Order: sequence, then structure tokens, then C-alpha cells
Amino acid sequence: MENRQPHLASALVEHISVGIIILDTALHIQYWNAFIDRHSGKSLAQAIGQPFTETFPEADTPRLRQIVEQARNTGRHIYTQWRDNPTLIRLSFQRAGQSPLILQSTLLFPFRPSPEAPLHFGLVLYNTTDLAKSSDKLEAAMQALGVKQLEQEQLIKKLEKANDQLLQSEKLAAIGQLAAGVAHEINNPIGYVFSNLQTLAGYVRDLLRIVDAVEGAGSLDDLRQLKRSLEYDYIRSDIEALISESEDGIDRVKKIITSLKDFSHIEEDEFHPADLHRGLNTTLNVVNNELKYKAEVVKEYGELPEVECIASQINQVVMNLLVNAAHAIEQFGRITLRTAHEGDWVWIEVEDTGKGIEARLLNRIYEPFFTTKPVGKGTGLGLSLSYSIVQKHHGRIEVDSEPGRGTRFRVWLPLRQPAPTGESPTPHE
Repeated sequence: MENRQPHLASALVEHISVGIIILDTALHIQYWNAFIDRHSGKSLAQAIGQPFTETFPEADTPRLRQIVEQARNTGRHIYTQWRDNPTLIRLSFQRAGQSPLILQSTLLFPFRPSPEAPLHFGLVLYNTTDLAKSSDKLEAAMQALGVKQLEQEQLIKKLEKANDQLLQSEKLAAIGQLAAGVAHEINNPIGYVFSNLQTLAGYVRDLLRIVDAVEGAGSLDDLRQLKRSLEYDYIRSDIEALISESEDGIDRVKKIITSLKDFSHIEEDEFHPADLHRGLNTTLNVVNNELKYKAEVVKEYGELPEVECIASQINQVVMNLLVNAAHAIEQFGRITLRTAHEGDWVWIEVEDTGKGIEARLLNRIYEPFFTTKPVGKGTGLGLSLSYSIVQKHHGRIEVDSEPGRGTRFRVWLPLRQPAPTGESPTPHE
């Protein structure tokens, strides 16, 4: 039985409908079976010991060198489909009515004939011509599907562009609604800076009178008398206060303008590590006039690491929640802005002491254009776009509300955005 095994193996290799070629480590031909003889028109006796690419010049390609190197380095077999490389070597049919060339799938595997022998390669060539023919209809269907997929991708891109435009429009609309309040915030410091400048102008005229009097004064007593009459000591102390006050006013205007610039940033569309607390403070500066007459704002910030996000979009979410909170308070109440860090997540919370939301409306608050506010008070897009932004950040929004006791919104955000192919993680319940 043992003597018959090599004979049986040899008979199988010679009669199998698969091409088999054995190469040494330098890719010299050591053996091939009858399949290669029949379909290549070449003789094994003449090819033994010859370089593979001299016997089959058409195989001398970067692809062959790549798979040989890959097999040599990894010690694993390398499979190539007929779609990627239809013909490694030129094999043809000898039967009438058949395609002149055999389409091939190949398997290259490294092996050692014995533990002490150098590395050899086995090359198996499968005739996949019939499979290729039978896949013509499938190919046509796949092409049609590919066209549909391309159309779908283009539609998705258009929808994303429209959503971005809507997002920016809502942001500018929100700023427009806050414009009067922002103008008031700017007008106050500008008003007292202007008043201070008028006072300073009078002080400068008085000081110039003192300077001019130096040349014509008859004595120091005359100058002292002039200084007392113009209240020089008061002017000197008040000038310092006026300048300090004016610097504070200009700094206040600068902060408001910087906050508006940061908030309305439209070019930002990529995720970057950001300081959320800085963004929250920027947003509070923008909406300050909307809040200060309706509520006391309490900040309860936790320790937060930097969060990978689109900061301007998170600012818009917080602004929407803060403005909604102010609108929900009928007299004067309290708005609490909280943050915390839990594991791989952070959350931002806006809680108000307003009138609350009825339970039957809670499942509709994220619908586009749905609003409980009076006409002219809102677009109905604030919470809808906020929800979209949080989804884009692989987070979620929680809401807890009870009529007469206020509303609490909590926004969960992951510290790092998941890989494009990964599934978004789930925050702690």
C-alpha cells in the first residue's frame, strides 16, 4: 500500500483539470503536469531548469514579483482572482467553439520538499473561463447596481450639502434673532467709553491751559492758584479711572466680537480636539442679553479633557438649549449649565426652572419646524438641527421635563470619534 501512494498521487496530479507548476527558490521550473502541456503548447522536457519568466515571458509582470515576494516573506499562500489578473501565462483551448484563452485564478504557495531543502513554490492555475461566462449577467446586474449606488452617493452628498446650508442658515437666523441683544451688549460699553472720551477731552483742555500758563505766569503762586481753580488733583485721579474704565469697555466689546466670530465660524467642518468650556463661555457671551433679564445663569463645570468635535456646531447646540431655556421662563428663574466626564464620554447639561414640556409633546420636540413657541419666536429648527449635530458626533440627547417644574437637556459626546467603519459606542444609561 505504501508503494502505491506516490503512484496514486502522481496519477491524480497528471489527470486533474488544474494546472500545477513547481518552481525552485529562484523561480526555475522543476515540474508541471499534463494540463500545462496540453494548453500551453510547450514541452516540460525543454522547460525544466529554465527560468519561469523566460518560458512564459507574459508572466514577467510587477504583479508576479509582488505575490512571490509576499509569499516568500509571509510563508502563506497568495490567491489571485481571474478578474484581477485574467491570464498569468498564455494557456489556450484546443476545442472548437471555446474562447481562445483560458481565464485563470491562481494560487501561489511556498513549501519545502524536506526540512533541509530550500524554499520552493507551487503554482496552481484554475480554469475559470466557464465561471466568467456564467457571471456575465451577474456582472451586468452589478454594474447596474453600481450605477444606482453612485446615484445614491451623489444624492447623499447633495443632502449633506443641503443640511450644512440649513445648519448655517439656522445659525445666522439665531444670531439675527439675538442681534438686538448683542447690539445692546455692545452699545453699553461703547456708550460709556464715548462719555469718558468727552470728559477726557474737557480734562485735556484744562491741562493744556495749565501748561500754557507756565510761560506767562508771574509766579508759582499764580500757577498753584490756576491748578486749584481747575481742580487739578481731581482731574489727575479721575483720568486714571476714566482710562481704566474705557479699557474695560473696549475689552468687553472685543470679547463680544470675538465670541460672535468664533460662534459664527462657517469654514469649520472637521473634527478637532477642543476645550468645551471655552466654547460654552463663548456661547454665553453671545446670548448674554437674551438670558440676563430672564434668569440667573449658574455654571457648574466639572473637569473635562479635550473632546474631539466640531466646536462651532456644539456651540450652536448649547445656544439653542440656552435660548429655549430662557423662552421657557415666564418671569425670572434660573438656568444651570453643567458639565461632567464619565469614562470615554462627557456630557453638557442645560437645566431651567421654566414651565416645562407636556409629556405628549416630548416625542415631537426634535421634529423639523415643530415648536411650542409663539409665532415669530422661533423657526422650529433649533432642536431638530441640534439633534442632527449630536448624531453626527455619535452622541445623543436626553430630555427630562415636567410641566411646572422645568426642563433638563443632557448632551452626551464621546471623547474621540469612532473610526469610519466602526459602530458608535453607547453612553452610560
